[in-house]
Amino acid sequence: MNIKERLNRILSTLSEGVKLVAVSKFHPAERLQEAYDAGQRIFGESRPQEMVAKYEVLPHDIEWHMIGHLQTNKVKYIAPFVSMISSVDSERLVEEIEKQAAKHNRTIDILLEVHVAQEETKSGWSEEELRSYIASGAINNMTHVRVRGVMTIASNTEDESVVRNDFATIRRIFEELKPHFGEAFDTLSIGMSDDYPIALEYGSTMVRIGTAIFGQREY
Repeated sequence: MNIKERLNRILSTLSEGVKLVAVSKFHPAERLQEAYDAGQRIFGESRPQEMVAKYEVLPHDIEWHMIGHLQTNKVKYIAPFVSMISSVDSERLVEEIEKQAAKHNRTIDILLEVHVAQEETKSGWSEEELRSYIASGAINNMTHVRVRGVMTIASNTEDESVVRNDFATIRRIFEELKPHFGEAFDTLSIGMSDDYPIALEYGSTMVRIGTAIFGQREY
């Protein structure tokens, strides 16, 4: 099955209005071009230098999403063109995105990454940290950052009940924060190749799928 066929198969399983982020990290630009030619326009990368390299050789109507942990000193590389940074996990990172977006007279969409999984290795705010930060009002002063929603990565486990609990938790947090941010806060980014059908049951509006489109990564 080629990339176009895989893409179409996945798209046929998504609810109306759910966006598909094709996770293209570690795959060469030629593979992304195949997906682009099949109609895909949103691509997810986890390393700024790799995103920049692909941005320079691929069509410029692509929406680039930063989905991996982002160091503050790397924001400047992607600020001129990135559409969304979905792995925002600290106040320092919010401030740096604001600063770099202002330099380019842009507003950058972000998702707040929340840690709900069982593993300690996953990044993201704890619920308590996020509540405290939002209550401080600091994020309300950002004029070049638009908070679009929340993102999480569910626990890496065969136990479906654990995954469901993670998704239920992030859905509750999403609903809790929505009144604070208003209409623009419309994105619940949950679900990857292995668990996206479950994520859809919990109201996912954005799924991040790589392996099921591109096959195993080329490191």
